[in-house]
Formats: sequence, C-alpha cells, structure tokens
Amino acid sequence: MSETLVDRYDALLIDLDGTVYRGKEVVPGAVEAVAEAREHGVGIRFVTNNASRSPQAVADHLVELGFDTTVDEVSTSSQAGAAMLAERLPARSTVLVLGTEALEAEVFKRGLIPTDTAEGAVAVLQGLSMDLGWRELAEATVAIRAGALWVACNVDATLPTERGLLPGNGSLVAALKAATDAEPLVAGKPATPLLQQAAKELGAHRPLVIGDRLDTDILGAVNAGMDSLLVLTGVSTEQEAQALPQEQRPTYVGADLSVLHRLP
Repeated sequence: MSETLVDRYDALLIDLDGTVYRGKEVVPGAVEAVAEAREHGVGIRFVTNNASRSPQAVADHLVELGFDTTVDEVSTSSQAGAAMLAERLPARSTVLVLGTEALEAEVFKRGLIPTDTAEGAVAVLQGLSMDLGWRELAEATVAIRAGALWVACNVDATLPTERGLLPGNGSLVAALKAATDAEPLVAGKPATPLLQQAAKELGAHRPLVIGDRLDTDILGAVNAGMDSLLVLTGVSTEQEAQALPQEQRPTYVGADLSVLHRLP
C-alpha cells in the first residue's frame, strides 16, 4: 500500500476556525478526514487560538458537527495563556481578565484570582469576547501602564465565520498596543506555547500542524520546528504561501483535510 501524507506523522495538531468549521458550519469532508486519521492510530488534538469558549464548549460544538471527540482532545489559547501566567506569578495573584467567563475559569483553575478592574491587578490576560468594549480596554490600559504583566491569548486580526471575516482578538490587542506602547507575551499561534503544550500532552515526536492561516498556524509551526499543512478553506491562499520566503512556507498545501489521505 502506498504511503499517504498522514502516515508520516504520529499526531495532528488541527486548527478549528477556518479549518474544520466556519462558525456554525462544518467544512465539507473534515469529519471524514479526521475519522480516517484516527483509524490510522494518529493522535488528534484540536488546537485553537479562539479563547472565547471553554474546552468543553469547543468539544460539544465539534460533536454537534459530527466529530467523535472529547474535551481531552481540545487545547485552547485560554488554557495556554493561563498556564503562562501561573508559571510567572505567585499563587492567588490578581489578574485582570479581558474576555469571557470561560477565560476567567481558566485563570481560576490555575490558582489565580480574576478581576475586572485595574486596581490590584498584577497581570492582564486578554482573549476574545464579543462584548468587550471601551471601559474594559481602559482598565487594561491603566493596569499595563502601571507595570502589569500582559499576556494575549492570541493575536489573530480576524475571525472566520459563516458571515465572513470579523474582528479577532488581535484587532483588540492592537488597540491596547496603541494605548500603552507595550507588547504582550503571546500564548497562541504563531507563538509556540500552545503548540508545544499540545504536542507534549500527546507524547508526539512527529506532529503535523494543520491550519488555514499563514500568519498564525503555519508561522507557529515554523517557530516550533514542526511540519505544517495549509488548507485552503479559510483565510490564506496558495499564492500567498508561494510568495513567502522558503523557510516560512508550509510543508504542504491542500484544498482541504482530505489531502491527508492522498499521496504527498
């Protein structure tokens, strides 16, 4: 039997938005491609920069779309961001959380105290929330200017949805950069903590990172020293990939996840 692309790897680190679904709509063929990879004995981890939902909510959404998965197969930038803070702060430190209740829960799980005001905050953790407004950004500005450690769950400028591209967490991070002249530490792709944590938890030695964005998924793989597959179901195009310097290009480019089960 001829070797297919998936045979070369022991784990798949798969992006969500734009790769397996767009908002509430599954990408055609994604469910079948992931199921076939499982049958090959390949480890599966859904790795998302979206920090607005809990890992359980992400898993539930995947199940609703037809994926046979559990919360143990989900890694989010909210988990990675909270872990970064826990590594750097004393227990029960106060963290100003810009994001959803799910992000607050990850902070609390790490033994830190979430708050919504600058007073007493020694750190700021920023993730996407559809309800985030000026007042929340103003509190974070005060905290960061006072010296608070700033961690962004991700810096995705846009978010793929069934309505098209909408503002992502990176757009709001950019607002704080402009207001503070500061730069955050980043947990999600293209930084490496999220991908490295997912690979480590799987015990993977040959992981393949799969995503639809050159500036996050693929650059994250490059930064982490991992092979990558760009799928053309979301943001980036093959022409954009070819325009990059050789060392920044994806290892493979495919129309969608079905390429995993073809000859490379």
